[in-house]
Amino acid sequence: MEITSAQFAQIEHCLPRQRGNVSLTNLQVFNAILYVAEHGCKWRGLPKRFGNWHTIYTRMNRWAKVGVLDRAFEELQRTQVVRIKMEAVSLDSTSVKVHPDGTEAPKKTVRRLSASPAVAGTAKLH
Repeated sequence: MEITSAQFAQIEHCLPRQRGNVSLTNLQVFNAILYVAEHGCKWRGLPKRFGNWHTIYTRMNRWAKVGVLDRAFEELQRTQVVRIKMEAVSLDSTSVKVHPDGTEAPKKTVRRLSASPAVAGTAKLH
């Protein structure tokens, strides 16, 4: 899924103005973001035709933090260019460590009986 220059013109006012010597246009970055959202790939797996993945990721991260992406996607949906709802939930089990006491597992309270009657506390019959 990529948007055209005409479609991009409808949301261009939502994106920051490019200044200085930039290697990628906002349209290229936005299309790369759409590609990752559609295919669910890692940033490093972004096809080379989009440009340097790290540059795209850095710009996307800045835009997300200040609400630029929210405004752009709202505008795209309002103008019926795209109809998507972006939600992400991620949980990596390798980073969630719980102490065994925190699992609410039953405690091991069963006592082992000793083989010796004297140690076990049983009375001897004479």
